[in-house]
Amino acid sequence: MIQRTFKKIEKTIKRWYLMLIVGIIFVVMGIWTFATPLTSYAALSIVFVLGFLINGITEVVFALGNRDYNWGWSLALGILSAIVGILMLLNPGITMATLPYYVGFTLLFRSISGMVTAYDMKEYGILDWGSLMVNAVLGLLLSFILLWNPVFAGVNVVIWTAVTFIVLGCYTIYYSFKLRKLNKMMKEK
Repeated sequence: MIQRTFKKIEKTIKRWYLMLIVGIIFVVMGIWTFATPLTSYAALSIVFVLGFLINGITEVVFALGNRDYNWGWSLALGILSAIVGILMLLNPGITMATLPYYVGFTLLFRSISGMVTAYDMKEYGILDWGSLMVNAVLGLLLSFILLWNPVFAGVNVVIWTAVTFIVLGCYTIYYSFKLRKLNKMMKEK
């Protein structure tokens, strides 16, 4: 049974390092956001544009490289991130006003995807899938805070966005190492 499951996800876990890159991008964005709270809101939106574009492209490449197994969520999230990045790039004035919504909805969808992924890890027999689920749920809660009160979020967007990106980045990095572990287990079989 486990051997058949590994065969099914073999191509998916070969490119585990792409998810590591995505996670590192999110953590770096979060740290940068914390480190420069007095930077203008316009500069923050430019950083988010770049982050969303790079993340979207990386996630689409990861999804297309893993078409044999459960690639729909990654592709959808990659396309969503790229579209959000392009929309933010084309409308800088609107971007600053709607930044909490952009970030909130994107992180909401990523957190839901993270919960689905954690459940999938449970199905593969990964014993510590619960920590993936906890990180995804935490990201979901933080995205709700951004969406629930955009005025509050607008005032505190630097703090909430930094925390949310760091949590999401840590989740993605952790997930990439779980994929790496599965990759090593598969090579040993």
